[in-house]
Amino acid sequence: MIKVLLLLFLLLFFSSCSFKSPQNEWQKKSSNAFSSYTKNFLSNNSSLAENDLNRAIKHAKQSADLKQLAGVYLGKCALNISVGIEDSCQKYLEISDVVKSKKLDSYYKFITHSISKGEIQYLPQNYQEYILNIQSSNFKEANKNILNMQRVTSTLLCAVLIEKNLESSSREKITKLVSFYGYKKAVLFWLNEQKKYEIDKEKRRVIDKKISILNY
Repeated sequence: MIKVLLLLFLLLFFSSCSFKSPQNEWQKKSSNAFSSYTKNFLSNNSSLAENDLNRAIKHAKQSADLKQLAGVYLGKCALNISVGIEDSCQKYLEISDVVKSKKLDSYYKFITHSISKGEIQYLPQNYQEYILNIQSSNFKEANKNILNMQRVTSTLLCAVLIEKNLESSSREKITKLVSFYGYKKAVLFWLNEQKKYEIDKEKRRVIDKKISILNY
């Protein structure tokens, strides 16, 4: 009897400890590839970034649930916008009718300046206070929101969305932030933004020289 119970215990133990592949392995691989794409894109590693993006798209196309793919397309669009590259999010729009996600659609409208108050609730929490401040023209608080974002990518995106209402001190802090991470593409963009709004000739000269050195 003892031997039978011991055998039963061992069977149950090994059964519960058997290694199983997660059901959404394709989604994890896609997310990991896009995370790598984000870092290489912002670091100006173009070839590596392109490879990462292709992998993110490939893995996202493993499923009939196209939300992951839509998220990849929308994320790519947001990254472009965050460093001053014009993007209408066409890839996302082409498949949005078969995805039907309020969260993704609200995010699209957020990054394209067309979100309504009723749609703000579908945005990630860290964007909600920021966009409410924008809509009420409270740009001083919006600048604080930007600098308090948990993710660098969120800071970059939100800063670009209120470019003309961004404080000079915010531009400088953002430049230091992306410099810390070594995000060269973002560094060059924000140095150019500083130069665009700087009126002091000597400061403009210093910024211009930094840009030339980094581009050499």
